[in-house]
Amino acid sequence: MPRLTWLAFCGKLGKVACFFATKSRTLSERHLTIAFGEEKSSMEIKKLAQDMFVMLGKNVGDVLRAANIDCLTALNKFVVMKGMQNFDVANNKGKGVVFVACHLGAFEFQITSMALRGLNFMVIGTPLKDKRLNDLMWKHRNKNGTNYVERDKATFPMLKTLKAGGSVALLIDQDTRVKSTFVNFFGKQAYTPVGAAVLAMKTGAAVLPAFSHLGDDGMQHIEILPEIDLRITGNEEEDIQYNTQIFTDMIEARIRQYPTQWLWMHERWKTIEQPLVAIN
Repeated sequence: MPRLTWLAFCGKLGKVACFFATKSRTLSERHLTIAFGEEKSSMEIKKLAQDMFVMLGKNVGDVLRAANIDCLTALNKFVVMKGMQNFDVANNKGKGVVFVACHLGAFEFQITSMALRGLNFMVIGTPLKDKRLNDLMWKHRNKNGTNYVERDKATFPMLKTLKAGGSVALLIDQDTRVKSTFVNFFGKQAYTPVGAAVLAMKTGAAVLPAFSHLGDDGMQHIEILPEIDLRITGNEEEDIQYNTQIFTDMIEARIRQYPTQWLWMHERWKTIEQPLVAIN
């Protein structure tokens, strides 16, 4: 089946899934309301949620279709890479690169693209609850030379990779059971992993945002942005908070560009910041 025909078919499957996946649809609408409730009507919010399922179907379908790709020539037929010069500049400093990424678009193609370019590349991820799906993800992400490591086993391998001048990719746009801090995300405090900030501050590695989206041209676009200048003042806690906020601001800006391609069903604001209680 031609790729664009396949994507259209997968988009229709996503639309059907939206109808049946009532819990995920409800969560998506709730979170979209948090983000855009003051900007969009309830009907527009519902449409965004439906379109998210369509785009999710297309992006997942594209990743599945490309599962057996093992050379850059084949990948480049439908993936456009922009900003590799930003990586080259950062990589030439010799202290490694930390990619700050998020669950936007077919982000799995970032992994494939970096691996096929021969990078010493490590991806950190949260294991899935379903063992079969987790094994499938592990196998896919370790293809073509990528080193995929689960979060709770990642500290030493990340430091070792960066020390060797390699690259580490961290997705920091979900509320997970890792060391985190509260930062502003779409106008509301969101518990956000601090691993990227801590790792870069301790090792001197360059931090590069990397984002994906499926374009109107039918191509998968990956963009690596210029290095982010970190704030390091000596107050570690404040610096971690500040730098994590900068990373999150860039993620929010990109999500605003492509709101139907982010995973709004994730409970991004599930952890509530507890008010300080004065002790007399």
